[in-house]
Amino acid sequence: TCIFIGCDSSGKQSDTIESKNTIVLVKYKAQPDKGSEAISELTKLIEKVKLEPHFKKITLHVDSKDNTNILLYEEWGDESYYNSEHMNTMHLKEFIAISRNFLAGPPEISLWNVENIFK
Repeated sequence: TCIFIGCDSSGKQSDTIESKNTIVLVKYKAQPDKGSEAISELTKLIEKVKLEPHFKKITLHVDSKDNTNILLYEEWGDESYYNSEHMNTMHLKEFIAISRNFLAGPPEISLWNVENIFK
């Protein structure tokens, strides 16, 4: 089973605008038998995150062989906002607090700049 959830607040963007956005990859590992709960809680979180300034889109990916492996592909219009204000939002702090019930540990987060877009 493979689950994809995508959110896009900006509609169709040009390649020029897309290439200036910051890409954030967030890898989560859920506790055994808690993959579905983690997906559900992440979906609730994303509903709040997509109301934030500089949010462009998030795609939630789930490993087709192991639903405890979860990857968020996020696109943000402002890297400094992501690293400061976003990380200090109440909804993210609340998620971090409850995530101890279903995640195996903190996520692995990496930020990327778009070098080229091939279509």
